[in-house]
Amino acid sequence: MLAAAALAAKEIVAHGPSSVDSAGFFLDYAWLVPLLPALSFAAILAFGKRMRSKGAALGITAVASSFALSLGAAITWIGHRDDAHEGAAAVHRTVGWLRSGGITHDAGILVDGLSVMMLFVVTAVSLLVHVYSTDYVAGDARYTHFFAFLSLFTAAMLFFVLSDNLLQMIVGWELVGVCSFVLIGHWWEDRANSDAALKAFFTNRVGDVGLLVGVSILFFAAGRTFDTLTLSERINAGEVSHSALLAASLCLLAAVMSKSGQFILHTWLPDAMAGPTPVSALIHAATMVVAGIYMVARLYPVFWEGMSIGGSSINVLALVGAVTLLFGGLLAFTQNDIKKVLAYSTVSQLGYMVMALGVGAWTAAMFHLFTHAFFKACLFLGSGSVSHAVHSFDMKADMGGLRKAMPHTYRTFLVATVALMGLPPLAGFWSKDEILAGTGGWGLFGGTDANGSYILMLVMGMAGAAVTAAYMTRVVYLTFFGTYRGHGHPHESGPRILVPLYVLAVFAVGAGLFNMPKGFQFWPEAWQERFGHYVEPVAGYFPYIAHAKPSWSLAIASVLVALVGAGLAWRYYFRAVQARSPLTEIDDGPVSRGGMPRAVHTALVNKYYFDHLYTGVIVKAVKGPLARAVYWSNQRVIDGAVNEAGRRSVDAGRAVYDHIDQTLIDRVIVDGSGRASDGAGESLRGMQTGKVQQYAAILFAAATVLAGVFMLILSL
Repeated sequence: MLAAAALAAKEIVAHGPSSVDSAGFFLDYAWLVPLLPALSFAAILAFGKRMRSKGAALGITAVASSFALSLGAAITWIGHRDDAHEGAAAVHRTVGWLRSGGITHDAGILVDGLSVMMLFVVTAVSLLVHVYSTDYVAGDARYTHFFAFLSLFTAAMLFFVLSDNLLQMIVGWELVGVCSFVLIGHWWEDRANSDAALKAFFTNRVGDVGLLVGVSILFFAAGRTFDTLTLSERINAGEVSHSALLAASLCLLAAVMSKSGQFILHTWLPDAMAGPTPVSALIHAATMVVAGIYMVARLYPVFWEGMSIGGSSINVLALVGAVTLLFGGLLAFTQNDIKKVLAYSTVSQLGYMVMALGVGAWTAAMFHLFTHAFFKACLFLGSGSVSHAVHSFDMKADMGGLRKAMPHTYRTFLVATVALMGLPPLAGFWSKDEILAGTGGWGLFGGTDANGSYILMLVMGMAGAAVTAAYMTRVVYLTFFGTYRGHGHPHESGPRILVPLYVLAVFAVGAGLFNMPKGFQFWPEAWQERFGHYVEPVAGYFPYIAHAKPSWSLAIASVLVALVGAGLAWRYYFRAVQARSPLTEIDDGPVSRGGMPRAVHTALVNKYYFDHLYTGVIVKAVKGPLARAVYWSNQRVIDGAVNEAGRRSVDAGRAVYDHIDQTLIDRVIVDGSGRASDGAGESLRGMQTGKVQQYAAILFAAATVLAGVFMLILSL
């Protein structure tokens, strides 16, 4: 990875009407962004334990430098995009890499608005997580090891983001998975942590099969190329068959379902909460799970054409996202572990992003990825701050009433919660509203002129908004209101934990301002829809997509739906539960009385029985009846055939030895030729009389015969 990341800037390919020799230092040398944390990984392992900071300072310095470079790249790209007007060139640097089958494959970086945005998000969140971790994991037995792999995790995601071809993307994709495996299982002494790491690793391997098959299909269908820009341009030009694109997009979707926690391969994501909370924040906000979203966005022509997104009303990508956002959110209601609630929340929000990409709302999906990174990181780090104080993640048993003991954590957590609920004017409202408008299913008081009419996706998206507001209201009550149900005396966290929380809370409030809709009276027109202007590609490697017009009636309706969800949860928890059990543990309310609520609750507690299906049915069958059947087949069929073949070979060998070797060869041929030679010798010995006249006569006769032979040959 180091060799591939440290690319010399040799070539720039401008995919637009303008071509330039240099795009500026920060864009030309963007490969330094992943290189620095990768180098810090090696340095921390080599020297970290001898340092006063145990390696943490190296990691923070490297990621801070990468953040500074990313910020410089973002500022430079803004100027680059504005100077190029509607034809901004993607900065493409390549060097020769390998040659196979007569084809030379390059390695390089691809820098455009999408990758610059991701560089900023990944480095910003990672830097805050690094600072937060110096307090959270202080005194850990593997403190140095933790910071080393935290740096490598960041480097792997940055490498993936900058990859200019499919082979490099596979390398980055797999390296991100390996780092997540190590960090989820950081406390491997606990069997549950090791199991969670293995579950994440193996579940992602299932989807990775789809990735490899999909990439292989694209390579041959697009004229034997792995280059992302060339591939996308050929697809947009209609040079790749629809059947190949459909097959490739379905295979790649399997990879997205595993990496980005979409139904039905989402089960590893909540279990991954076994890792340290900073790792959970980094996985759920800026790395790992957003890798699948980024891949779809980067290879969008494959999905756009393969799944016929434009002008449609349903497709597999949109359906998977819609199912995930609604049913993933419902699972959060029955979780008592605060981190698992947030994990299912991430599953749901990733569903929003996938659904947005499925309905053609590309910019809305990326904008939601951008805003979600900050408020979700704030929520995870806030949950870590709470658990740091009460030494537990169980909201029902060990929390409650913490707003007085931890006012700073409470304020930042509440801000991030409101952003996640999608309530104005915080960031989540603007990005969620763009996704709902992008479905094109809202025709009240003016349509949205989107890429299709995805009414089902709109309905599920609205329902998901209500569910999100309801379960987050439950979290706020169980954690910060009511009576403290834990042990000891909780206290506020230190500055190394609180400062990252406040920074993220500020972004949770203000990130939505980067893409204010057209016609918004309270925001300068020059700063409206800036995110889409700078992030969405406009060159030949990106398909032409329509952009939904903002609908204020839809925005009002979505807010009302969210308020209804939050209001119902508030009425139940802040009124009924508080009045019923102010000093005891929280009861289950209506679900304890049986009937349909109890049945639904049981299904949610058992996570729709997916874990039972995978572990209790599939894995158990593989380890039990299937394994026994394979063993029987191996012992009775395969080994039996081998043993029988061996016995037949021994019999055949014995027959050859007895009848051919001993009888025919030794007795008949060898012994017979010996006796014949002995007889001939005896006969010839009789000719040795010692008379010279007899020898001369024999010699003369032989010479006469030989001369006759020569004459016959010459005459021919």
